Amino acid sequence: MRGVLAVEAAGAAASSASVLNGAVDWWRDVNESPLWQDRIFHALAVLYGIVSAVALVQLIRIECRVPEYGWTTQKVFHFLNFLVNGVRSVVFVLRCNVQLLQPEIIQHVLLDMPGLAFFTTYALLVLFWAEIYYQARAMSTDGLRPTFYWINGVVYAIQIILWLVLWWKPVRVMVIMSKMFFAGVSLFAALGFLLYGGRLFLMLQRFPVESKGRRKKLQEVGYVTTICFSCFLIRCVMMCLNAFDKAADLDVLNHPILNFFYYLLVEIVPSALVLFILRKLPPKRGITQYHPIH
Repeated sequence: MRGVLAVEAAGAAASSASVLNGAVDWWRDVNESPLWQDRIFHALAVLYGIVSAVALVQLIRIECRVPEYGWTTQKVFHFLNFLVNGVRSVVFVLRCNVQLLQPEIIQHVLLDMPGLAFFTTYALLVLFWAEIYYQARAMSTDGLRPTFYWINGVVYAIQIILWLVLWWKPVRVMVIMSKMFFAGVSLFAALGFLLYGGRLFLMLQRFPVESKGRRKKLQEVGYVTTICFSCFLIRCVMMCLNAFDKAADLDVLNHPILNFFYYLLVEIVPSALVLFILRKLPPKRGITQYHPIH
C-alpha cells in the first residue's frame, strides 16, 4: 500500500514539475518571439489609443457644454489624459525602433516622460480635492496652486538633471538612481491621494444624509482614491524591482508580458476607470466647485 502511495505521489510531483516547466518554457518562448513582442506591444498601443480617444471625446463634450469657462481643471485633466495616452500609443507602435535609438538616453526620455506627465495629470485631481476640502473648511487655498506648480517643477528638474548625468556618464548606478527617483515620485503621489482623498471622503461622510448628491460624490471620491492610490503604489513597487532586478526590467523588448501587465495595471485600467467615474458633464448654469486654471 505504501509503495502504491509513493508511486502516486512521485507521479503527481512529476506531473506538477512538467506543468511548471511547460509554463516556464511558454513564458520564455513568448518573451523571445519577435512575433509575440509585436503583438503585445501593438495591443498596448491599441488600448492606449482607445483611452486617449475617450479622453479627447470627453474634453470636446465638456468644451461644448461650458465653452465660456476656459481651461478649467477638468478640461486640463482630460487634455493631459489624451496627450499622455496618445504618446504612449505612438511609443508602443514604434517600440522596436525606440529600442534602437542612440544615444540610449533618448530611449529613457521616451519611456519615462509619459510617466512623469501621468503623475502631473493625476496630481491635478489631488489639487482639485484639496481646494474643495479647504474651501469647505473655510481655509485659504491661495498656496495650493503655487505648491502644485512648485512640486511639479522640482520633479521635472530633478529628472532632467538625472537624464543629463546619465547621458554624460551612462553607468548602471545612474539608471538605478533615475528609477528609484521615479519610484519615490509614485509613492508621493499615492500618499497625496490617500491624504486628500481620504480627508474629502471623511468630510463627505459627515454631511447630512439628505444632502443632494452626497452618496454619489462619496462613491466617486472613494473609488477614485482607491484606484489611484493602488496604481501609484504598484508603480512604486515595480520601479524598485525594475531598478535592481534585471528579470523585472521594463525597458527591454524581451519582457513583453511583464510590460503588458505592468502598463495595464498602472496606467491603462486606472485611466479608463477614472474617466468612466468622472464622465458626468458639468451643469450649464449655477456651476460650483469648478475651478479654472490661470
